[in-house]
Amino acid sequence: MTTTRTSEKTMELVRSNNVNIGLSNENVQAVAAILNRVLADAHILYIKTRNYHWNITGPLFHSLHEMFEEQYDGLADDIDDIAERTRAIGAPAIGTMTEFLQHATLKEQPGDYPDAMTMVANLLADHEAIIRSLRKDLRACDEQYDDMGTSDFLTGLMEKHEKTAWMLRALLEERA
Repeated sequence: MTTTRTSEKTMELVRSNNVNIGLSNENVQAVAAILNRVLADAHILYIKTRNYHWNITGPLFHSLHEMFEEQYDGLADDIDDIAERTRAIGAPAIGTMTEFLQHATLKEQPGDYPDAMTMVANLLADHEAIIRSLRKDLRACDEQYDDMGTSDFLTGLMEKHEKTAWMLRALLEERA
């Protein structure tokens, strides 16, 4: 299914939901597109973090294994919250691996099993990329689409990613 077809289907579902929360159908569709991209990126990051949790080796195995588990558990909660926010504004949340890969800006790295510090650096880069996107998205939701609720929601997500990025960065600095 192409993005255009997906957008048409989304708009049709938005119209049929009759949600009356003060957002135009067009704004709901635009915000849903943002939320579904955020959802897709969260899934990619979740899978990458879980992959690293499974495949970590070396002297930092125990501490990184546990840290990655905490991170993917947090991402799983965020994924549910993002999908529920999308539904709360009256739009469908994407839910297949095909859709996640189509909508994500983050990329998978199949067959790549880096050393521990490269794993940390890769996760840091992904969290920072998400933070940069969320800064733009939360402004757009507020200023362009008149959806302060989603803007606030995305601010909370951004703060979680900032904290995780800080912890990953501190680990890299400790090893430098």
